[in-house]
Amino acid sequence: MELEYWWLLGFPIFFGLGWLAARIDIKHLVKDSRALPTSYFKGLNFLLNEQPDKAIEAFIEVVKVDPETVELHFALGSLFRRRGEYDRAIRMHQHLLERADLAGEQRATALFELGQDYLKAGILDRAEEVFHKLADVPPHAAGGPQAGEARLFLLEIFQQEKDWDKAVAMAQRLETETGKSRAKEIANFFCELAANEATHSRPDAARAHLETALEANRKSVRASIQLGDLEKVANRAEGAIEHWKRIEAQNPAYLALVAQRLLEAHREAGRLEDGLTLLTGYLERYPSLDLLDAVFQSTLESKGAEAAYKLVRDELRRNPTLLGLDRLLEAQIVGAANPERRRDLELVRNLVHSHTRRLARYRCENCGFKARQFHWLCPACGGWETYPPRRSEEFDLTP
Repeated sequence: MELEYWWLLGFPIFFGLGWLAARIDIKHLVKDSRALPTSYFKGLNFLLNEQPDKAIEAFIEVVKVDPETVELHFALGSLFRRRGEYDRAIRMHQHLLERADLAGEQRATALFELGQDYLKAGILDRAEEVFHKLADVPPHAAGGPQAGEARLFLLEIFQQEKDWDKAVAMAQRLETETGKSRAKEIANFFCELAANEATHSRPDAARAHLETALEANRKSVRASIQLGDLEKVANRAEGAIEHWKRIEAQNPAYLALVAQRLLEAHREAGRLEDGLTLLTGYLERYPSLDLLDAVFQSTLESKGAEAAYKLVRDELRRNPTLLGLDRLLEAQIVGAANPERRRDLELVRNLVHSHTRRLARYRCENCGFKARQFHWLCPACGGWETYPPRRSEEFDLTP
């Protein structure tokens, strides 16, 4: 293919146009740079030198000099909130909302950020008021994108305020809108309402809430436990036993939580042997440290040290744990006739027992927070039913 000579004339033209475009861009860049306050560049310099506090002060000066910097307002407000400086974050977002020239989307964003400021600061009534303004905004209107998140924040606020009726209504609304099941949360809200009624000696109202909880979530172990507790308080031991036995079909891991309750109810019903047999069967099918502890103590009291020793020895062979070893040593100490051997066993058991106390904690699967007491709602991350009913040792030390 022959070279067209006129192409050679086109190259200088193309280079010239490129040079001209670059000059125009550079002029605009220099013009924009000159328009920015010097505090802006000071702030950037402080950030590069890892001096965030000085950078923030410099950017605040920019905001004072040039109030039009809306995005910088948002950035500073979010930064203040993350740093725990909630008063400054609130003032920053309130200042934005006072501006008459703020666009609709920006106003909705500022309102949404202000709601988060109030929530983090613990000013729940104002946070609720702000999120209510956003929660019912139509999807295509200004603020529509924040409406769904506003409803989630309202659900969080209702839980913090322990306003369980509102929490139920909001959870059901979210479930309908998103198609995502919230049965676990809704059942727990009804269980909270039932607990409140039981505290005020209103068992019938409590029972109604628990039945509703089971309608929302048939697997709600908590509802079955509380129904059993109501029967126990009413001196109906057989009814309590039936509710607690239902847990095996719901989630057998939670039987450990009602092991002692089951033994006491069977004792009240005059059927302690049946209760011990029931729990021994549970222990074989669903090994658990709490189940082992309950069965061991009951066996030790009713059948003696030898039977308790055999029970825990067999369990220790199946599931080696420090708690099992602790109970094995306890049974040996009780049955030891030689004082010197008893002292040796007590020395070993004291060493083991110091470790079992440290490991006898529940751990949240969501955030890892540990607690000696079982929680349906994690105190750290606020997750419902994130604590497995198993001690830390069962996760950390069981082979």
